[in-house]
Amino acid sequence: MGGKELRRIVFSEQEISRRVRDMGREIAAAYPPQDELLVLGLLKGSFIFIADLVRQIPRPLHVDFLVVSSYGAGTVSSGEVRLVYDAKAELAGRHVLLVEDIIDSGTTINRLVPVLEERGPKSLEVCALLHKRVAPYLVKEPRWVGFEAPKEFLIGYGLDYSEHYRNLPYIASL
Repeated sequence: MGGKELRRIVFSEQEISRRVRDMGREIAAAYPPQDELLVLGLLKGSFIFIADLVRQIPRPLHVDFLVVSSYGAGTVSSGEVRLVYDAKAELAGRHVLLVEDIIDSGTTINRLVPVLEERGPKSLEVCALLHKRVAPYLVKEPRWVGFEAPKEFLIGYGLDYSEHYRNLPYIASL
């Protein structure tokens, strides 16, 4: 599948489940219960993480999505971010949680955060399942991070290599 061999499992299905549960509780506690929360997911890589995460946030919320492209068929970011699909939800006056699968080069976050801030949210926070800590500069550090990620190309749990491996229940390296 995908023409690449798995090197190792980096985060098991059980580790991911525990961490996502804890993140959901932390996120729920961070917002006033009377305020609406909009979870804004970055597709495609974060779709499994978002589905699991929102089920662990014990409060009313809305979910919408953005689709951006920066990789194509390679294993290194092209450095160019294209907004392919924009969220339909109104951001003005709402608490917005931008959910990303992985922060590596920082290009996607650096491109999107200013665009979203221009829309006047009450607050804007970033939640990332994985953070490689290799970006030389981020316009906004994530408030919630699932795991510190190794500097390897990771797949599984929504992350892909040329559209393969997204369905793995764990995160592995190629």
